[in-house]
Parts: sequence; C-alpha cells; structure tokens
Amino acid sequence: MSSEDPRQVLRDRTRGLLEAIVRPLARIGISPNALTVAGFVAMLGVAWVLSQGHERLAGLLIVTVGLFDALDGALARLTGKSSTFGAFFDSTLDRFAEIALYLGLLYLYTGETLTTVLVYLSITGSLMVSYTRARAEGLGLECKVGLFTRLERLAVLVLGLLLQRTFLALLLLAFFSNLTALQRMWHVWRTAGDGPTEAA
Repeated sequence: MSSEDPRQVLRDRTRGLLEAIVRPLARIGISPNALTVAGFVAMLGVAWVLSQGHERLAGLLIVTVGLFDALDGALARLTGKSSTFGAFFDSTLDRFAEIALYLGLLYLYTGETLTTVLVYLSITGSLMVSYTRARAEGLGLECKVGLFTRLERLAVLVLGLLLQRTFLALLLLAFFSNLTALQRMWHVWRTAGDGPTEAA
C-alpha cells in the first residue's frame, strides 16, 4: 500500500492547472502570504454562514475557498518565494480556519448537548492530529500516517453538510480524528525504538 500523502499526490497531479491559475496573480505582484490570508478570511465567512444554519451552502463554499490552500503554494513555487515562514504561516492559518468552522457548528448546535460534545471531540482530534505530527517532526521523526488527515476531515465535513447528515459527519470526525492521533502516537513509539520514556 502506498504511503504517499494523498493531499500531496492531488497537488502534484494538478500542479500545471494551479500554476496557470496563479500566473496572472504573479504578474500583478500578489504575494503567496496574501493569498493565505485571503483564504483564511474567506473561511471565517464560511464559518459565519454555517453558524446561521446554511449547511449546504457552507459545504459548497468550503470546497471553493479551499482552493486558496493550493493556490498559495503554487504561487510561491511559481514566483520562487517559497519560504520556511510561508509554510509555517499557511499551516497555522489552516488550523485556525478549521477551528473557525467548528466554532460555527458549535454556535449552530448550541443547546443540543450530544452534538456539541461531538463538535468538541472533533476539534480536539483535529488539533491532536496536527500536534502529534508537529511534535514528532520536532524530534526528527516523520509522522504522516493515519486515517484522517486534514484532507479526509474536510471531505467528511463537506459531505455531511451537503447531504445534511451533519451529526453523522461529526460522529465520524470525533472518532476517526482522535483515532488518527492515537495512530500517530503508536507510529512514533515504534519508530523511536526506545518505547515510552519519561520526558526530560
């Protein structure tokens, strides 16, 4: 079974199309970080739409706005402006954008206890998936394994919203995102080769 990151595979296969889209932006001097910020602000707007109960519209908008996540990287490559900070900035705003979407859901389902608990668990799982990878890479270990990376999480959320099966989507997100964090913990335990030890 291939261990390639599906998100990276998708980007590789659409590289030519993305570069054609961003070429006019490069000509007028738009920076990759400006696109990152624009995408984040747009996702805040989607979160507001979601909080107002327009779930299908929000699902469609997530797909549309998600294009910015690919365009900023394509623009950075095309203009030679790829940077360590740019990658960090993009990933950080991705986390804030995802949190904003869950906040919209939390507002929408305030008063529905079980659903709000699922939103909370989904947020927790999402953050822990990112944290376990970042912590592992900080220790010099690669950690891209797991069922529910950001691509899968957004796909499940979008499908749930479009089909108006939000509760089911949140149930899947709450379970599988936290399972993915546990998968990454297990992966690091096996990769590190020294088993769980007390932190210094």
